[in-house]
Amino acid sequence: MKDSLRDKLETASRRLEEIDALLAAESLDAQRLRALGSERAELAPVVQLYARLRDTEQAREQARELLADPDMRVLAEEEIAAASTGIEQLEQDVQRALLPRDPDDRKAAFLEVRAGTGGEESALFAAELLRMYLRYAERRGWRAEVLQHSASDLGGVREAVLRLSGDGVYGRLKFESGGHRVQRVPATESQGRIHTSAATVAVMPEADAQAAVAINPADLRIDTFRASGAGGQHINKTDSAVRITHLPSGLVVECQDDRSQHRNKARALEVLAARLEQRRRQQAQEREAAQRRSLVGSGDRSDRIRTYNLPQGRVTDHRINLTLYKVDAILGGDLDELLDALHAEHQAEQLAALA
Repeated sequence: MKDSLRDKLETASRRLEEIDALLAAESLDAQRLRALGSERAELAPVVQLYARLRDTEQAREQARELLADPDMRVLAEEEIAAASTGIEQLEQDVQRALLPRDPDDRKAAFLEVRAGTGGEESALFAAELLRMYLRYAERRGWRAEVLQHSASDLGGVREAVLRLSGDGVYGRLKFESGGHRVQRVPATESQGRIHTSAATVAVMPEADAQAAVAINPADLRIDTFRASGAGGQHINKTDSAVRITHLPSGLVVECQDDRSQHRNKARALEVLAARLEQRRRQQAQEREAAQRRSLVGSGDRSDRIRTYNLPQGRVTDHRINLTLYKVDAILGGDLDELLDALHAEHQAEQLAALA
């Protein structure tokens, strides 16, 4: 292990001792207590792994001292081999534990799906993507709320917004943002030709309450209107749907899922806060030239992170050059293999940077 990494681990060990001393000796206010508790929860697993690593390294050194004894040599060699294997694994575990964590990973998320190039076929594909994420949310035990749903003439989706809540939603789905492309023979194609169409997906962490409060009411134009589509007599006779326009940025958010105008307004403000926070982060990343992936493509056929080729039964993620021949399963919500590969690639890049 590099000396620089070992220095970080020594620093983490000393800091954990400091935190334990503070928690034991001082009378802390609730905010300080929470901050120290959160910091301790992050440091403790790293320090515990480092302690196991040092113990295993010490055991190997003790075994090496026995090599000079002919009666103990075979046993010592076995212990050295076992300790070396353990050290190698522990070093990997320690490095993973040192990787920076995205504080938003455990948050709920807003997931937006929009039809792109391809007309009605694109809207039908967007509807399939929406169902894919809803089914995946069901598999994970997440709660899914449809905040906005704009249907096309043939039952596709022009635009839809979901709120997904549960354990680690944003962290699990954050690499889904971008352009998704489908290649298939549309039902309306009489010549059997394969068409290509596209849709875009955006995944944003739910903004903290403080971010929502920071929106200036004077910057908002709020319109109410009757909700479209099915919903019973009540929803069609009252102006329960809400459209909020953020004047400085031009962002527009609609919500009509609930019969209550008040709840629709609250949900729309949450989505707006998430979009504004996402825009702020993206601009900061661009300024620093450190943005890892573009969040949302243009919706053009050539702008894509993933292609779903139905005639060949394959899905290809172009960012990591991964192809899986299980397109029906993936569109049915079986996303874990894809998502695991994306997270593994991201972790490998982090490890390379750490090293």
